[in-house]
Formats: sequence, C-alpha cells, structure tokens
Amino acid sequence: MNDLVARDAAAFFHQRGSSPCLAALRAVGGCWIEDADGHRMLDFHGNTVHHIGHAHPRLIAALQAQLQELPFCPRRHTNAPAVELAEALLARWPGTQGNGPRGRVLFATGGSDAMEIALKLARVATGRHESISLEGSYHGDGLGALGLGSARHDPRLGPLLTGRHHVTPYWVDADRMLAEMHAAFAASRTGIAAVVAEPMRSNCHVPPPGLWAAVRALCDAQGARLIFDEIPSGLGKTGRFFAFEHVGVVPDAVVLGKALGGGVVPIAAVIADAALNVAPELNLGHYTHEKNPLTCRAAVETLRIIEAEGLVARAEAMGAALRRAVTAATGLAPRGLGLLLALPLQGAWAGRAEALVARLRPLGLSCTTKGRDAIGLSPPLVIAAAEIAQATGMLEQALRD
Repeated sequence: MNDLVARDAAAFFHQRGSSPCLAALRAVGGCWIEDADGHRMLDFHGNTVHHIGHAHPRLIAALQAQLQELPFCPRRHTNAPAVELAEALLARWPGTQGNGPRGRVLFATGGSDAMEIALKLARVATGRHESISLEGSYHGDGLGALGLGSARHDPRLGPLLTGRHHVTPYWVDADRMLAEMHAAFAASRTGIAAVVAEPMRSNCHVPPPGLWAAVRALCDAQGARLIFDEIPSGLGKTGRFFAFEHVGVVPDAVVLGKALGGGVVPIAAVIADAALNVAPELNLGHYTHEKNPLTCRAAVETLRIIEAEGLVARAEAMGAALRRAVTAATGLAPRGLGLLLALPLQGAWAGRAEALVARLRPLGLSCTTKGRDAIGLSPPLVIAAAEIAQATGMLEQALRD
C-alpha cells in the first residue's frame, strides 16, 4: 500500500484534500471500503456518491450490458439511456403534469460544470449577470462555480466571476442573511440574475422554518432566479428525493450530481423550469459526454434502484436510528436531515475533529471533518441497523480514547 501511495504522490499534482493520499483501496462493496492492506472500514464519507452502496450488483450488470450495446454517442445524436434519464428526472420535478413537462434538463460530467450551466440559464433568462450566494458555501471548483463560495480566494487564482455578492449564511445569522440579500439587490448595478444556495448546507446546518420561502418571495419580486445546489443532498439523501421538499419551496433550477452515477461513473444534471428555455442558439452545456449512454444508463439504473429499494424512506428511517444510537452512546446530538448528518463536538472534544477522524480510521470507520468542531456521518442509504451499531461502537471508542 505504501508503495502505491508514494507512486501516487510522485505522479499527481499535490492539492488539499486528495494528493498525497491517505491510503490505497483495493475493493469496495455496500457500506464498506477495503484498503490495499486488507483493512476494512465502514464508509461514512464516500464523497456523498454512495447512496445505493458501493458496487451495487444491479448497477454493475446494467453498465456491463450498456458497454456491449452502445458505449458512446457523439454529440448531436441522442440515445435511449439519455432520453430515459431526462424523462425520469422530469417526472420527479414538481408540476410536471398536464399539457407537458414544465421542466427541461441538461447533463454534464460533474457538479461544478452543471452549476455553471444553471448560472448561464439564469443569465440568459434575465439578461443580467450578477449573483448572490452564501459566504462559506461550496458549489464546485470551476473558475465560475468557485467564486460563488467565498468573496475571498487565494490571489494566485486571479479574478473570478464578476458581480458576485456574498451574504452572511443562515447558519451564522438567518435574519442578517435576508437583510444582506435585500441590500445586495438594492446595490446591484446591472441586476441580480440568480440567488445560489444549498437548501441545506452539506455541513448539515438545517435552515430555520420560512427562510427559503422568504428568499423565494424576494427572488420573485426582483425578477431573479433561485438555484438550489443539491449535488450532495439530493436523490433521497435527506429523506426526501429533493432536499428542497423539506423547505416547501420549488427553485427555478436544481443541480444534482455525485450520487447520480451510482458511485461508479461521473454525471451531473440541471433540472430547470421550462421558462428558462430561451437561448437555443447558444452552447449552454455542449459537452463531449453530455449524453453519454454509459453515464446516463448508470443514472437511470440508480434512480430505479432508489425507487425499487425504497431508499428515500429508508434514509429518513435509518437517519433517525443513527441519531438515536449516536446520542445514546456519546451524549452528543447530530444535526442534519436523513442520512446527511454531522456530529458537533463539544466539551473536551471541541476543536478536535481532525484527531477524531484519524482515530476512527484504524478502528474501522471512515469519515471526514466538517470544520474543526464536527465530523460528518454520511453513510449509504442501504446501511443496516447492525452496521449503525458497529459505527456507533467505533465512535464511542474513539471519543473515549
């Protein structure tokens, strides 16, 4: 294993969070990952791609069949998996009834690209280019999406998107967030095209009731579009298919990614109101693999697995079970929704998230930090009660250590 990690470090550009790597993996399956030394860990991180569990046999079989049937589709052509995926996503979009779909879709290979497609749609629909987003959020690493997360970046990256307004996030002060949004609309010189946010932050801060309804009303009054980033939180992770279902607000566009490819292939999607279909002469998301039949087949099969195995309802039920187990074992209360949870660390453990994550790995639990004072608890939606008990025991042991 050490040899592979060393070779990786010698070959890849070094960057925070990935290279150099912690370890090398040789196998994944269900809720588990196994490193090259044979050490198995429950995967409570998974980059939030493992909703249906790692290497789901139905998904693997579907991809094998698709490789034999149609492995690639050049641009300007379509194929059955791409159309099936579009129709399946639109069937979930609120209001897709009656005289035809009220929504449209575009696909990309990653969430950052899909977020930038959503921004383009809002820009061409409004004739404006400025944006409002929450300071400290994360929407991708492309030079467009990156600028949405923070007003301040390393100056070596150079200028990012112009017209960005960053407001105090709701997890700091929701009233101030709304007040600063009103001020940003008033101060805008060319007009706000979009408000961009996660309906629930991936660090698992649950918004207060009524917050997003107030933002929705503000966007409507100002003629701006509301874009929700559900790249980590969508597809049932929170106990609803769309995380925005918890807040009673329908955005103008939602961005999905990560788990859409079943934890095997990269694919992301924008679902948006059909009223944004106003610029057919532009290349808004004209990617080489936009309608790749393999990635689209992965997404179609992932949606079928989520439906067939009742994973949306399961996320809600098992999330409640995980909360109860962790609180009973540690006295600490997780925050979040469904199986997208974080455990705030208090008392003697405050500020020690990184040390706790490091201690959990040899015990058999892989997770990540959520700042200095919390760790993420994000298992697959297929997790069983016995695996929750195992994870809780490891967590209790690590805190005791």
